[in-house]
Amino acid sequence: MRLPGTRYQEHGWEQVRKLLGLCSLQAFRQIEMHQMLDPGQQGALLDAYTDAVAASLRDYAHSARGEAEGNSYGESVYELSLGLLYELQAQPAYWSAFAAAMASEHARSGAFWADPAAEGVLRKKVNDMYATLRDKVDADNYIVATGRDCSPNKIYTYRMLDTAYREIAGLFAAWELNAARVAAILGRELAGTPIEVRQLKSISGCKAEWVIRWSASQEQFAGSPGPLHTRSKRFASLKNSPDKIASLLTEIGDYEELSANMDSIEEWQTEAGEAALWLEDYWRVMSESELAEAEGRQPDDDRIVPPPELAVEEDEAEPVEAVVDQGPAVSEPELAAEQSRAGELSLPLRYLELARSAQEAGSWTVRMLREESLPIRLAVYHKLLGPADDTYPDAWLDPVTGELPTLQQLAALDQISMPTLRKRRNEAIDKLYAANAAAAQ
Repeated sequence: MRLPGTRYQEHGWEQVRKLLGLCSLQAFRQIEMHQMLDPGQQGALLDAYTDAVAASLRDYAHSARGEAEGNSYGESVYELSLGLLYELQAQPAYWSAFAAAMASEHARSGAFWADPAAEGVLRKKVNDMYATLRDKVDADNYIVATGRDCSPNKIYTYRMLDTAYREIAGLFAAWELNAARVAAILGRELAGTPIEVRQLKSISGCKAEWVIRWSASQEQFAGSPGPLHTRSKRFASLKNSPDKIASLLTEIGDYEELSANMDSIEEWQTEAGEAALWLEDYWRVMSESELAEAEGRQPDDDRIVPPPELAVEEDEAEPVEAVVDQGPAVSEPELAAEQSRAGELSLPLRYLELARSAQEAGSWTVRMLREESLPIRLAVYHKLLGPADDTYPDAWLDPVTGELPTLQQLAALDQISMPTLRKRRNEAIDKLYAANAAAAQ
């Protein structure tokens, strides 16, 4: 989730939390933890804790976790962790609350921090401290960025609504497997594919009524009350204020759309690079013409000649549409069997049918692999491009993961074993390499 001024509400928070927890456990082994029980020692103990955690963080700065992307603004997990650690110095009340929680646990369990088996309890208390601190920091930065009032509780509310939207979007994407739940969220019986499934493209399109019904249906479908329907008073008024929910959803969506412009900077750089290459070609051609004229030779026309077209063999000169087919027509019993296999794998029932239709007729890869089954073709893409790629049609993706089905799922769809799938996939890849090498000669 992105909001103006916030840095700790995105995908990298989980890794920030884990890194701070790990470094805190190491720091606790170096400081006098019994001083935590003495309010007069808490300031000095905070200084010692900060120094120890900072040193530990620096050790992890170049680890895979430390260098991982922390947010969409380019800050790493290490940078965010170090920043939040120093915020603790600026906001010591959160350290005092942590010390009070430690004292309460000590009253029940004694010097529990000395017990290696109690590391989970320690880590939980550290996580709670930093989780509340990050919302305070982001709330303060939101106020600076927008000039509007904000509190840690409001940041928590934004995050709850963002989580609700993502869960609703996931249910909509796999609505065939969650028809009863989707009907409860929409507030009506389903008759075919709900139009809302195709319309929900971002959080801005999520309706407040859906969030309220999603929360109300949590206990029935997930076994525990939704955030708007718990006994907690945190969101008690929100479930009766759809207009306020809609306003918060719109604000999240508007800023995410605005800040998403930064995500396309690589595309701008690519276009700038292409333009630079074109200019290099242009000046090269002009220079060659001027040189020819200076030497008294007849210059060619000043033009950039397009790359020559590859010769096409006669047996390949037929229209692409004639070469590429979707395979033999599938009978009704075969479609029913396909749908049954897809359902058993938690894929949309018409997965194979829609995935076949989504194949690009002009694709060289499809033409080269026209004799292979669709699961084998997808396994080839899985191997060469990975399970997720922007070029994949939506119909190829598992709605739950947003990626191609796993190799196990593809093998089951093709009704073959995993070793057979790998063997045929590798043979297909070899065929592609051979065809590419032959075309290059």
